[in-house]
Amino acid sequence: MDAMCARARNEDTNESNGVVFAEVVKDGTVLPELVTGKEPRQSDEDEDSKDVKDFLTKLKQLDVSPEVAAIILVYFVQGVLGLSRLAVNFFLKDELNISPAMMTVLTGISTIPWLVKPLWGFLSDSVPLFGYRRRSYLFLCGVLGGLGWAGMATAVTEPKLAVAMLTLGSLGTAASDVVVDSIVVERARGEGQSKAGQLQSICWASAAVGGLVSAYFSGSLVQEYGTRYVFGVTALLPLLVAASALLVNEKRAEPSQIPDNTVQAAKDQGMKLWQAAKQKSIWVPTIFVFLWQATPTAESAMFYFTTNELGFTPEFLGRVRLVTSLASLAGIALYNFKLKDVPLKKMFFWTAITGTALGLTQLLLITGMNRQLGIDDRFFAMGDSLVLTVLGQLAFMPTLVLAAKICPPGLEATLFAGLMSVFNAGGVASGALGAGLTEYLGVTSTNFDNLALLVTLCNLSSLMPLPFLFLLNEVTDQPSNNEAGTDEVHGGFIVEEASQLDSVVGKDKRQ
Repeated sequence: MDAMCARARNEDTNESNGVVFAEVVKDGTVLPELVTGKEPRQSDEDEDSKDVKDFLTKLKQLDVSPEVAAIILVYFVQGVLGLSRLAVNFFLKDELNISPAMMTVLTGISTIPWLVKPLWGFLSDSVPLFGYRRRSYLFLCGVLGGLGWAGMATAVTEPKLAVAMLTLGSLGTAASDVVVDSIVVERARGEGQSKAGQLQSICWASAAVGGLVSAYFSGSLVQEYGTRYVFGVTALLPLLVAASALLVNEKRAEPSQIPDNTVQAAKDQGMKLWQAAKQKSIWVPTIFVFLWQATPTAESAMFYFTTNELGFTPEFLGRVRLVTSLASLAGIALYNFKLKDVPLKKMFFWTAITGTALGLTQLLLITGMNRQLGIDDRFFAMGDSLVLTVLGQLAFMPTLVLAAKICPPGLEATLFAGLMSVFNAGGVASGALGAGLTEYLGVTSTNFDNLALLVTLCNLSSLMPLPFLFLLNEVTDQPSNNEAGTDEVHGGFIVEEASQLDSVVGKDKRQ
């Protein structure tokens, strides 16, 4: 799922006071956060305790109507769709016999629907399908997603068809994410701050539970039943999204409510976006966001090394995914309860430095030095993944804060979606650069002679955006474009490896 975030500014221009789990500001509407406007400064311990108590209280108080049940179900499915991630990797590697570089390219292409999420939002808002703006699109998204994964389970025998089916599944997930976001926003507008906050909390929890469930079963199912079986199970999940459309409380749009000139409406919105994007305070930080995400990754090469060379089984990698999913939650909690007041430039600088240093520990696994130190490969890989995931999440959260800070009033939803598309495009560029570097160094499914060099170069490249930190001066020196004092959060937060989106965002480029 695509990430959006809370407003990150209070009266101190160097602090962010928003709990940031995912995307938020929609159509200029302020959605309340897990933690509402701050009281006079308390101790960190008191604030942390209050944050947790407020979150649990709002979960208990939520009134679950049929529509809320539909929202919860969609977010759960968004999280549990990560069930197929390991299956996709093993399928491409073992059944289609593609190289590490080609795997990176193919999975990057399949994430294209996430790069144009503003388009799905515009269509849902402006072009009713069979008289409905939400229900019909939600149903269609579920059907498309199911068809994509059903194709992977039954018909795919070559890479081109695999890309087509994976892209179709990604389209269903990305578009349904936009639609359910819109439903949440519309409900929040009609509720008080407390109830709206409850809804955001339960959405976040649903996605988190789905991600953990998928992580637990993803590896064991592949090992026990095979990849196509997992694809078949995954194909059933989007059908739950289609069924949830029946629970959405939406009135049929009257002809008078449908815009006469949709194309003109799109042009008008595009002009507003262009005028905003031309502002230096927006396009300069956007460049930094792209550069931050676009450094090359050796993730696919490491997957081939750990499975072909070290003999890691799908079941073990599933356990690693469970650990990293929990670690991702720990990283989010650590940021929100301990590091959210740290200035953005400082966070970017130290997460890059620390991440590069810790990322190089993978050289111990590649060279076998961990065994010389008496550390088993599996134990080392598990611990290394845990630490790097926490750090990767800490590096990711400030990016969401930065994107929220530069969105001007009146264009929050659309511009933020555009910024996240740029961020996702950086992820695709990261994969493409990593694939080219992998190919150039001759790293294949059987030849890992230059893998240590590849991992070293990818890690050191993470330092390349640091000289461009000055691009953030205007953002960190000026107040937020939104009014200070109220925090917001949206339910669909990113749990690492919980959905197809994590091949573009939220990933740890050192793995």
